[in-house]
Amino acid sequence: MSPAPWYREPWPWLVMAGPAAVVVAGVITTVIAFRSFDGVVADDYYKQGLGINRVIAREAAARSLGVSAAVAFAPRRERVRVTLAGDARPASLRLKIVHPTQRNEDRMVLLAMGAPGVYEGVMRAPRDGTFRVQLEDGEGRWRLAGDWNSRDDATRLPH
Repeated sequence: MSPAPWYREPWPWLVMAGPAAVVVAGVITTVIAFRSFDGVVADDYYKQGLGINRVIAREAAARSLGVSAAVAFAPRRERVRVTLAGDARPASLRLKIVHPTQRNEDRMVLLAMGAPGVYEGVMRAPRDGTFRVQLEDGEGRWRLAGDWNSRDDATRLPH
């Protein structure tokens, strides 16, 4: 009886299966890495680090004024309304919705006062996910921040 050719034996295939799986996983990982650049590393990280103290001071200013806000999207999710409570009544507000890792999902709009304490603007709601919401007065004296899930119609700032 003559031995079977090597390709009819199970052992060479079992030995080659491990390295082949690693090569396939490496190719898939490389494709994912090139297609989904997250852009989280900033060129001016040192300056951004120094700016943290200014942000903390602006959040403290919002607390001292007793400022809080409710951010809500209209039913068609193309307009946003902010209802502001507290001692501050600026002429305009700046609303930023920031995705944690994908810069192309960030949104920013300048809101104008319609009625006292009610600010509105045109902004398309972002896709599903959890975002960081930042609300500040037009002059940049105070700031509110919080998290928002885009499946919800509204959020309160601060939490």
